[in-house]
Amino acid sequence: MRKTVPVAAFLLAAAAMMPGPSVVAQDEPQPTAIDYDGFVALAGELGEYREGRLLGWEEWQRRATLPGAIILDTRSESAFAMGHIEGAVNLPFSDFTEDKLAQIVGHPETPIFIYCNNNFSDNVAPLLLKRMELALNIPTFINLHGYGYRNIWELGDTVNLHDVPWNGHIIASPPQAGAD
Repeated sequence: MRKTVPVAAFLLAAAAMMPGPSVVAQDEPQPTAIDYDGFVALAGELGEYREGRLLGWEEWQRRATLPGAIILDTRSESAFAMGHIEGAVNLPFSDFTEDKLAQIVGHPETPIFIYCNNNFSDNVAPLLLKRMELALNIPTFINLHGYGYRNIWELGDTVNLHDVPWNGHIIASPPQAGAD
């Protein structure tokens, strides 16, 4: 007479032999595609190089309007729609990827001219001032360089909005409390 093994016991024994899902403690860091130390190192390497890529308004504008140059505005789509330097193209900083940059900028040697809110003294929409250390030019420059673009030129002056060729509207800031 043959002995039969109960089905439940068989399945339990088989399951014990199979590798199960790994259990990872909650406090163990999981690998990510984020490299803070790499960003800090890249930013540190670019300080002196960036200083040599700052241009005054007249030179920036002269070079930015040469054939093949691109004025890249990396502010949000809504800020760009409200107004931008004439001839600028928009690629919001948060949308930077290799493919998007290649579509908008093209070849890595294309002369790229950048500016941000903090290049304007007016402090009116759509160019409200940011904290100096958080001005958009800084991460834009670092990221463009990190993606392989080397022909980057940054507006190094603070200018009045009325002194630049502007495409869009200027919205006056609300009066400050206590102002006449």
